[in-house]
Amino acid sequence: MLDIKSKIVLKILNKECLNGAYKIVDASDIISAMPNKYKVDSEGLEHILNYLERQDCISIKYDDENIYCIAVLPYGYEICENSNQKEASKNKRLPLYVIFFVIFLLSLIASFIGSLLSKLIILP
Repeated sequence: MLDIKSKIVLKILNKECLNGAYKIVDASDIISAMPNKYKVDSEGLEHILNYLERQDCISIKYDDENIYCIAVLPYGYEICENSNQKEASKNKRLPLYVIFFVIFLLSLIASFIGSLLSKLIILP
């Protein structure tokens, strides 16, 4: 399981390295593409890239003082696709309070109809 920083780096590399081809990427480009709230430096990025390589998400052909030759492996593409599908399905769900409100209204209407029918049957 990848943490959020590793997933973001993998998504950035997925955009850079198309079709599984090796591409030379500068560490400063990856760091600048990351959100500021994660505050990743070159050493932290090196740890993330090594972790992704150990997880068989990427392949690093060589690294030279903040310049990497990287290719995204099929497992890395699969992780990116799965996270995109999860985000899309998360957006399609109704919030829980909407579901509770609909159930409340339906039960209120059903109880009203039930009491109305019982009054009509008992009166004649």
